[in-house]
Amino acid sequence: MTHARSISADSLGALSQPGTPLLALAAVSFAVCVTKWATRRRTRLALSQLEPWQLRDVGLTPDQASLEASRAFWQS
Repeated sequence: MTHARSISADSLGALSQPGTPLLALAAVSFAVCVTKWATRRRTRLALSQLEPWQLRDVGLTPDQASLEASRAFWQS
């Protein structure tokens, strides 16, 4: 499984300087959004495939895991 690297506030702060093209800001915002969606989808898919004993290890019931796994990727 791959892990998403988080972007630090300092990295994004460089984009908010005067003169940064609006298209660049929009592209970064879009990329961040799509990355979050992809991570949610991957995580929920993996959650749906866990065995009951694995769910107990992470403190979830099968019903809780099923509910979370059934949510759409755009829902936080």
